Amino acid sequence: MSGKFEATVEVDRPVEAVFGYLADGRNDPQFSPRVLRIERVPDAPTTVGTVFRSTVKDAGMKTAREFRITVLEAPVKVRWAEVSKNSVTVREGGYDLEPLAGGRTRVRIFNVLEGHGLGKLLVGLALVAARKDAEAFGARIKAAAEAAIDTR
Repeated sequence: MSGKFEATVEVDRPVEAVFGYLADGRNDPQFSPRVLRIERVPDAPTTVGTVFRSTVKDAGMKTAREFRITVLEAPVKVRWAEVSKNSVTVREGGYDLEPLAGGRTRVRIFNVLEGHGLGKLLVGLALVAARKDAEAFGARIKAAAEAAIDTR
């Protein structure tokens, strides 16, 4: 079983700056409290093939996660796939960015969750939790991006 959750938010910053902020997965802890630690491999600007290794806490359990960037089309599209072996993984996720009038950016984030082994029983619960938090997750992305991106 698999399923998708998504959120859309408008960020009061230009699309190029929002793209740069979101393409650097090391910023994820600023808006995702489940991410305890994250690193970029190699430690160089993000490109297709870059891996982000993280430690996350879900449902009280810490797990190691690895996401590989599969598509990077500045300044409008980022795609990733989880390459780590966990019971519930992200088959595909991404950001779609759209420039708006006044230097604003519409951001859509999505993740397609997939269960493996016992995770086939857990993926439904993970989807319910993710969908319930989707709007708040979008709001956290907006707040973090606006705080981190200088308007000068």
